[in-house]
Parts: sequence; structure tokens; C-alpha cells
Amino acid sequence: MSRVGKAIVKLPAKVEVKQSGDNIQVKGPLGELQTPLFEGITFETGDGTIQFVRSNEEKKTIAKHGLVRSLFNNSVKGVSEGWTRNLEIFGVGFRAAVKGNDLVMNLGYSHEVVFPTPQGIKIEVVEQLKIKISGIDKQLVGQVAADIRSKRPPEPYKGKGIKYSDEVIKRKAGKTGKK
Repeated sequence: MSRVGKAIVKLPAKVEVKQSGDNIQVKGPLGELQTPLFEGITFETGDGTIQFVRSNEEKKTIAKHGLVRSLFNNSVKGVSEGWTRNLEIFGVGFRAAVKGNDLVMNLGYSHEVVFPTPQGIKIEVVEQLKIKISGIDKQLVGQVAADIRSKRPPEPYKGKGIKYSDEVIKRKAGKTGKK
């Protein structure tokens, strides 16, 4: 049996769960999310806990057992605590600011890079060089962070660009002169 799939999910106090068709609705203080429930997998509710059970031992069902539990756990954490991702900007003259509903960045190009904020995401510029992305959907928060990072990925020689706060950039040595 899958180690991830058989793990029990503990529900925080203000989180409600109900099944609607092929989805599980998770409602909490920060919002509401839906998690897919695949064929052959059901859930059992206990005293403030939920455990996922598979009805057969087919390869498809076994493969999706851990996935369903993990997606559900991410939804529960999202509606109760939320997800955040932090980015840092490195480079001379590089900076970011929030104007209206857009993130405006100066990244060394001849123009400003404007990134519109998607629905359900909150973007804050803590300092001019630090961006905080938060929301309830883990996948969407990660995708928005990746999209912002792709506007100017960090380069290995000087380290200029946008990187995740926990990312380590392997630096390369530049050219050496003639000896």
C-alpha cells in the first residue's frame, strides 16, 4: 500500500469537507477549493480525520492513491493557512513595485516588465528586491512564481536575475586572461 496514500489527513477546526460528484469540496477560513476524486478511491471520515481507501488493486488505482491524498492535503493546508513563495531580485538597477493590480519590474531591459496578477493570488513587494506571492492554491502559487522568475532567470556568471529565496545559484568562473 502507498505510504503517502494511507497517511491520515488531520482536519483543522474550521475546515469543512463534502463530496460533490467526482470532486471533494474543501471549505475553510481563507476560501474554497475542489480536489478531484478518481475512480476506485473513496475516503472515510473519522474524528476530525480523513483517510483515503482504494477499492481494488489495479495499477491505475494504486498509482492515483497517493496523488489524491496529497492533492487533498494541499487543499486543506491552503484553505486553512495558505501557501507562499518568495522571490529575490539581484542586479544593479533591478527593482519591483506593485501598481494597481500589476507587478511592474525593472530588470535591465529597455522597458518595464508588467506582470498582471491572476485571480486568487496576492503579490506583495516587501522591499524593492523581494517579492512575496501568496494564495490558497499551491499549484497556482508555484506557477505564478515560475512565470515571474522566467522574466529574467538568474545567470551563472554574475548571479543577476530573479531567483527563489531558497534557491542556490551555482556560479561559474569567467574567462581567464592569457598568461
